[in-house]
Amino acid sequence: MSTDDTPQPPLSLPEVRARIDGIDRSIQELIAERARFAHQVGLAKGPLAAAVDYYRPEREAQVLRMVVDRNQGPLSDEVLVHVFREIMSACLAQQEPLKIGFLGPEGTFSQQAVLKHFGRSAHGMPMASIEEVFQEVENGNADFGVVPVENSGQGTIQVTLDMFLTSGLRICGEVELRVHQFLLSRSGRIEDIERIYSHPQSFAQTQAWLRGNLPKAEKIPVSSNAEGARRARNADDAAAIAGESAGHVYGLRKVIMSPIEDNKDNTTRFLVLGRQLFPASGHDRTSVLVFIKDQPGALFNVLSPFARHGISMNRIESRPSHQAKWEYAFFIDLAGHVEDAPMQRALAELDAYAAQIKVLGSYPVAVP
Repeated sequence: MSTDDTPQPPLSLPEVRARIDGIDRSIQELIAERARFAHQVGLAKGPLAAAVDYYRPEREAQVLRMVVDRNQGPLSDEVLVHVFREIMSACLAQQEPLKIGFLGPEGTFSQQAVLKHFGRSAHGMPMASIEEVFQEVENGNADFGVVPVENSGQGTIQVTLDMFLTSGLRICGEVELRVHQFLLSRSGRIEDIERIYSHPQSFAQTQAWLRGNLPKAEKIPVSSNAEGARRARNADDAAAIAGESAGHVYGLRKVIMSPIEDNKDNTTRFLVLGRQLFPASGHDRTSVLVFIKDQPGALFNVLSPFARHGISMNRIESRPSHQAKWEYAFFIDLAGHVEDAPMQRALAELDAYAAQIKVLGSYPVAVP
């Protein structure tokens, strides 16, 4: 029998640790090398005005998809995507950290979406409202903004859609965030709870659990889950429905129950707001806003060009146009990029039937 077939004795603990230390040195050297090349990319682009000019969401999406495609375990896709996102975030911040507006205060699910999409090297800027996030990006005080647009169980965030009726901002990314709701309090005792603070969306996402477990508790809506946690920290008979991070930020470390959302696949989709369109990444979504003419078959005329050119529609939502009584605008999400030839042909056909078409953005589909 050859020596190759001889079973090798297991490594001792010191030997295993020595191997790990060697791998860690190699990883650190490669990260440093990557950071140096990322800096060279910035130099190759020339003297740009600000950090926002170096950011390319389509390139980041391509990198993360390659991470997923290469992954053969044992770590999950989610873990590896998180690791590479933080590496890219740190490399980009060598130029200057991106400034990202989000619906605050600290500890909201919107902040979690910022961290998931931009990493911890970006500078988060909490805002008091969705309207303020739009305003700060429009004014250039924030490079990008992150706002919720829909929940898998509760549907659309109407204020976000309505802002697009008048805003000139573009959608340049999306984030899908699994939302787990926690019942948090100072005492940790469910029998103490007489009132609960939370955002109306979270009350809606947990209404069945609340009926079954705290039917007599007063439900007090507030501007955000984080604000609810801030208020609940002051009394033993109060609780908040919020994410775990809000509990850490505001000192509500006693988890009475989790998760309490009625839909265990509870997911919120967020949009990344910017001021320009970006090139195609290879797996993109396009959002358009169509103001229709008041005529028979108007909705059919809006949708049929996409069907004729083989473009899948992912979502459609109607809202009052705010331009005239009983006139509506349709928000439509489509598979593909606005630069794709079929998309351009479909939009050209649609122009004959629509009063106005706004391309809100073409952006990478959220990396799983």
